[in-house]
Formats: sequence, structure tokens, C-alpha cells
Amino acid sequence: MRKQPRQARSIATVEAIIEAGAHVLSEAGWAGFSTNKVAEAAGVSIGSLYQYFPDKLALVEAIRRRHFDHVLSVIRDAAAEQKPLRQFARELVRGMIATHSVHPTLHQVLLDEAPSDRGSRAAHASFQSRYLEQYAAAVAQYRKRLKDTQTVARVLSSAIEGVIHNAARRNMLDAPELQKQLVELISAYLSGARTV
Repeated sequence: MRKQPRQARSIATVEAIIEAGAHVLSEAGWAGFSTNKVAEAAGVSIGSLYQYFPDKLALVEAIRRRHFDHVLSVIRDAAAEQKPLRQFARELVRGMIATHSVHPTLHQVLLDEAPSDRGSRAAHASFQSRYLEQYAAAVAQYRKRLKDTQTVARVLSSAIEGVIHNAARRNMLDAPELQKQLVELISAYLSGARTV
């Protein structure tokens, strides 16, 4: 970002721009994404947008970081406190589905279409590290004697990502049976993991 918002009004403006950017990027893809469209969708002047974001790549980076933050908060909230495994699984699935349902095609555009630079690759690497740490902490809660929580965390996170992202691509995130099966998968995997 060009500058950090400090006052409530500025913070609200930046949030409106990022939300509008996510909507435009999700609906129009990278080819149809422009700062003019985002400013119009956000109800702000193009000058206001450029006050915070020097170009559309900076805006995409802010959208990407916000998505990362939402995903991390879902894992953290689901794993907060010691709760029964099935409840953890339900909360994790509901949260991931809710996060990916707002703009279902956004993640695909961010991964497959929007360009990234060294900064966004570094942000993604940082996100991946925190993401796996949070999954490993959750795994450790339910499999206390497991020696390799990192591998189990990688397998679990990959399975959840795969199901959620494929469901988003196929417009199936709201399918109750899919949610139920994903809860079953998480519960069975975490209750049945064995040390090697």
C-alpha cells in the first residue's frame, strides 16, 4: 500500500476498495480487472484509490493478503480452546466454506491469472508457514502422542484445500453432503492417525 489508513473513515474507504476489488477480480478475472472498475464499484474516486494503491498489482496484493488473513483466522478460531474433535472439524469446515463462498472464483483467479511479484511470493511463503503451523497446532491437540505433526498437518491441509477449492470451482460449496463428508474425513483422519 502507498500509505496506511489511520482514521476510521480512511480505514472504511480502504476496506471498501479491497472488497470491491475482490468482487471485480472474482467476476471479471484478471483480464477484466481495472482500477477504474474497482473505484466505481467501491463508490470512490480513482484519486482516492490511488491514494492507497499505486496500481492494480498493489490492490491484488492487498486482496490476496486479506484472503490469507481470513483463512488463518478460520483455523485459529476453530482450534481455539480444547473442544471435541467433531466440533473442531465442523467449525473448520463451516469457516473455510464461508470464507471461500464470498467470492467463490477469487482464489482461482489469484492462483491462475493474477501476476505475482517477489513481494507476493514472499507473502505467500509467509502465509504457508503460518498456515501449516496453525494446522500442526490443531493436529497436536487431537493426536497428543503423534511424532510427526508436520506431515499430518500437510496432508490434512492439502485435503481440505483440495476439497474446498474444487467445490468452489464447481459451485458446490453449499452442498450439505460435501460439508458432511469433509467433516467425516477430518474426524476420521485425526482420530485414526498413527505414528510410524
